Amino acid sequence: MARSQSSATRKIAPATDVLLMATPTKNADLRWFSGFHASDPFPAFSVGGRKVGLLPLLEVGRAKQESAFDEVLNLTEIIADLRQTNPTAGVPDAIVFAAVQRGVHRFRVPADFPTGLFVRLGELGLDLTPVAGALFPTRWVKSKAELAGIRAGNRAACAGFKAVEKALAESKPNKKGKLFWKGAVLTSEILQDEVQAAVIRAGGLCDTGLICAPGDQAVDCHCQGFGPIHASQLLVLDIFPRDRASWNYGDMTRTYLKGKATPEQRRMVTAVKEAHGRIIKALRAGKTGAEIHRIPVDYFQSLGYHTGLVKGTYVGFFHGSGHGLGYDIHEEPFLSLRNPAPLQAGNAITVEPGLYYPGIGGCRFEDCVVITAKGCELLSKHPYRWEIA
Repeated sequence: MARSQSSATRKIAPATDVLLMATPTKNADLRWFSGFHASDPFPAFSVGGRKVGLLPLLEVGRAKQESAFDEVLNLTEIIADLRQTNPTAGVPDAIVFAAVQRGVHRFRVPADFPTGLFVRLGELGLDLTPVAGALFPTRWVKSKAELAGIRAGNRAACAGFKAVEKALAESKPNKKGKLFWKGAVLTSEILQDEVQAAVIRAGGLCDTGLICAPGDQAVDCHCQGFGPIHASQLLVLDIFPRDRASWNYGDMTRTYLKGKATPEQRRMVTAVKEAHGRIIKALRAGKTGAEIHRIPVDYFQSLGYHTGLVKGTYVGFFHGSGHGLGYDIHEEPFLSLRNPAPLQAGNAITVEPGLYYPGIGGCRFEDCVVITAKGCELLSKHPYRWEIA
């Protein structure tokens, strides 16, 4: 830990100001803190209740107009000035100069703070304390603007569902059940391209991919999916686009089948949809993630759906019931047995129970909600019609 001997032995007040060094397009904390979209890394810190950003020359003007910073400093100019007396001065020296000039010598930093920079700042005299948990716990309670962004991301996801539903409706199986569409074999890759195009036209971007997994591929619930689509085969379509305007993620899943389902498939889909509804009905502020997760776990067990390792493959319901989302696709709070913390009004979370068995396939339904004092409100809306003739 980069602390001087005197600060380690003397009783001093813990650091309250924060320091970040990241790229806001890749780091949700900095994106939330700065309110600024940039594709290159830069440092930023707090001074009391004020936010200070050190931006390279080409971003200074835009940051002054668009960001949430109270003060925008020209990082390029600061380094140039420092090099008049220290030819090797760089970003660490500029951070120390700007911080000390404003009376700050100690910072809290996120656990993923760059290691080399952490060491160098310590050598230059800053006292840095890594934060093991959330740097900004209030980030899990969403603003109206953030909720609007999540809704917009989900609207883009719905455009992707409509594109796949159209392709499946227009497709025809050959004698072996392989689907053909527009004169060619319909594949997962083709459907993924159709989703990407529809999402972009709707204002979103699937910047981390999507899942379009047919048949037993979906048993590995994060398998992206590949190859031909067949009739009477369950197809899990999980679309999680970022809204390009707000930079918030949406996240929705629907399950489809072209043709007629088997009794086993129909029973499993009905069970998953029922579990999905039970979770939504139970959600409210004060309930813990663990309490909520027990609902689908117990329900599936009551129906005889076994969860565990079978012949080297995990089957049943082996993932969480949901997760927070916003500037990150996966963030706190999580609906799982590992989360004993109570949900708060304003948390935006997914609801996504599923079941997965080789020979039957996978099924998952997923929507987004915002937690309220008395329940929850949907942030996504799309039909659950899963059988397509």
